[in-house]
Amino acid sequence: MDIKLTIDKAYGFVTPEAVSAYKARADKAQEMLVNGTGKGNDFLGWLRLPEDIRPQLKDIQATANLLRQECEVIVCIGIGGSYLGAKAVIDALSSSFAWLEDKKPYIVYAGQNIGEDYLYELQSLLRGKRFGIISISKSGTTTEPALAFRLLKTQLEEQQGKEAARRLIVCITDKARGALRTLATQEGYKTYVIEDNIGGRFSVLSPVGLLPIACAGFDIEQLIDGAARMESVCGTDTPFEANPAAQYAAVRNALYNSGKKVELLVNFHPKLHYVSEWWKQLYGESEGKEQKGIFPASADFTTDLHSMGQYIQDGERLLFETVVSVAEPNHQVDFPHNDANLDGLNFLAGKRVDEVNKMAELGTMLAHVDGGVPNLKVELPKLNEYYLGELIYFFERACGISGYLLDVNPFNQPGVEAYKKNMFALLDKPGYEAESKAIRERLK
Repeated sequence: MDIKLTIDKAYGFVTPEAVSAYKARADKAQEMLVNGTGKGNDFLGWLRLPEDIRPQLKDIQATANLLRQECEVIVCIGIGGSYLGAKAVIDALSSSFAWLEDKKPYIVYAGQNIGEDYLYELQSLLRGKRFGIISISKSGTTTEPALAFRLLKTQLEEQQGKEAARRLIVCITDKARGALRTLATQEGYKTYVIEDNIGGRFSVLSPVGLLPIACAGFDIEQLIDGAARMESVCGTDTPFEANPAAQYAAVRNALYNSGKKVELLVNFHPKLHYVSEWWKQLYGESEGKEQKGIFPASADFTTDLHSMGQYIQDGERLLFETVVSVAEPNHQVDFPHNDANLDGLNFLAGKRVDEVNKMAELGTMLAHVDGGVPNLKVELPKLNEYYLGELIYFFERACGISGYLLDVNPFNQPGVEAYKKNMFALLDKPGYEAESKAIRERLK
């Protein structure tokens, strides 16, 4: 059994023929990916990563075991794709109340913001604790993670000594160049390579995501097995009509060209929140170019039905939804009978809570379709490593196809440099004197 894509609730808004019309272009996009003939073809290392990464799994697991044995807390330092994929998987598989349970090590994150209060509180948390660091950066100079790493490296060395710090810092970085590679070589840190042909948002199935996931105690071999399975399911040998990645790419582009400019990824399982955050970066950074692209947004249902539900039901008709559903929960809770029945809920007595949730899911999809919001559905049989591996690869493969259908380069991100240039100029970074002068003139 694999994850399943259902698109029939989009057919009231685009016809099956309109989706099928993308077949030739989707087939060509697949060939461009596999043959490396499309835009951004120097960033296709993720495509065969499920098989290419297998020789490294034992070493990654051994490093994770060492950190797990020696650390109460492990800090994963990175931003964007350097932490979102790992956090998505770890949060999806962890207890909702993990921080209250005595299951060490705890995985925490840094370098994903420049919040002074956040970093102060993190340093306070780590004071007096045995902690380790996984620092993830190709260059080692990206502001947010570089700033966090300098702070936490200093704290670790002060608390546990330079020799212990040498064992407890792992760097995932470029194989030959960059500030973090230079430092890791000088200090003798354990390292893993971010290959040149793998972009950050496509890196979760590389050491970037696998090491933190293994440190959290989850089965990275199962994660890779699921991704490998989806690689075969979504391959060029699978006909368009049976290929979930090609179908998803086609239907979302058909909806986009019919005027649906926003895709809302929704779930009815609170552990999937950071899967949505990872997905938003994957699609937003891959497709938002040349004044084109579907805007990726997300919501957690039923929670957000009590805040955003009114707009989704009755607001401007510019969006469609993709529902990520989990068929079978990992636990069972039955709703009890109550003689007083003051809440009027005895009609639910004896039912599983998940049955109530599933009817909320189905009822919401029907209501939103009736209200003019097309719905797609991606269903995982269970929430575990294997099916998360399938889901990750499915979204990545579909993203590559979809970007080519949109006729953009899905694997670059030139627009993200604009804010950095202004920030460095305002901070008087050497080399930015002209930009600094121009900005300060504008601000007068």
